[in-house]
Amino acid sequence: MLIAQYSHSVYSLIARSLRDPADAADVTQDVFVKVFRNISSFQGDSSLRTWIYRIALREASNQRRWWSRHKRQETAIDEQHENDEGESFSLADLLATPDSSPFDNASRMQMRQKMEAALGALQPCFREVIVLREIEGASYEEIAEILNITVGTVKSRIARGRAALREQLGQLTSSAARVREQEAA
Repeated sequence: MLIAQYSHSVYSLIARSLRDPADAADVTQDVFVKVFRNISSFQGDSSLRTWIYRIALREASNQRRWWSRHKRQETAIDEQHENDEGESFSLADLLATPDSSPFDNASRMQMRQKMEAALGALQPCFREVIVLREIEGASYEEIAEILNITVGTVKSRIARGRAALREQLGQLTSSAARVREQEAA
């Protein structure tokens, strides 16, 4: 029941933190192994969701540190690549769905790529609170419990993270406009 209820949201949280879907899937499995091994130590001081998210963020942080020490030598099939315009893509992104037009797919893909790139450029402390609040829908109090910080710090990081996200999106939009202008000239 725990996996059915929390696996999607835990995977989503970790995927936005690690940027590699394969690593996120592995870390998600590790999280649930730790949850099952340590469920007896859950004391109920916080909600079960908060406890699981705290474990997930800790595992994602451990994974990031491990990869930064051991430079990755492999290439995945669904790895993000950059085209000549500096936009990232993967083969999975290029597959169309039967329920929307190619224009809708391309537009949605561009927006998603810009948002993911902007999120990826944020410092981890800001990215974590933005993902927890805006994507996972966690309350300020839940975020404070998950990250073991005060509610005031959560509010501050969310405000600073949103400002940094706006700045990143503005930079991405203005650089894309410059590229289009250069191509037109």
